[in-house]
Amino acid sequence: MTSPPDPAPQPGRTRFVLMHPSHAGNVGAAARAIKVMGFDDLVLVAPRRADVLQQPQAVAMASGASDVLARARVVPSFGEALHGMQFVCATAMTPRDFGPPVFAPRERMPALAADGLTVAFVFGGERFGLANNDVYRCHACLSIPAAPGYGSLNLAQAVQVVAYEWRQALGGFDVVARTAAADLADAAEVQAALAHWQQVLLDIGFLDPAAPKRLMPRLNQLLNRAQLRREEVHILRGIARAARRLVR
Repeated sequence: MTSPPDPAPQPGRTRFVLMHPSHAGNVGAAARAIKVMGFDDLVLVAPRRADVLQQPQAVAMASGASDVLARARVVPSFGEALHGMQFVCATAMTPRDFGPPVFAPRERMPALAADGLTVAFVFGGERFGLANNDVYRCHACLSIPAAPGYGSLNLAQAVQVVAYEWRQALGGFDVVARTAAADLADAAEVQAALAHWQQVLLDIGFLDPAAPKRLMPRLNQLLNRAQLRREEVHILRGIARAARRLVR
């Protein structure tokens, strides 16, 4: 049984190729999209503006991925963008009459990740997408599942979806909690709070000691389901103290 692929970034294995991009903001956003998934190889083929990587909008939209933007390369042809890449995936929504097989990213990527090949993901420009001849040069075509009536994704959004799916296929990153683990109150603390509230309910006349029925057991079950934290128990007891002072 083989071990899962290493989720750490693998420079040189994965490349993202943008064909003829026309909007600097999309280029910057694409750089950001691949960096958050642990990739850093971005190649632009004959962009509309030769200085697109230096455009203020590209720098602004990169937002922390300026290193990826700085390393990005501009090449004049598709062939030059594919040097060193053993498997090339087109991304297209429009069906072709013939060409490479079409897959959803999640359907194809796990097997591709296991192959250990160098992979290029190719995205068409904002105006016209990928040309048929460019798609025909690819080994597979990835189509992001979308609503039948409207399946057109922004370029940077498409890059983000594919980068995410590829990272998941390679093993993914762990989610690191940003908050401390819950400090749950113990049963004794909950019972002390319940006793405090019982006295308040007696003081305000809500609980009739002659006919208590099942009020307190029901409240006990309510607090148990809530899985109160210690600070929450303190809040409840503080409210009880304030209520008793007001009643007195």
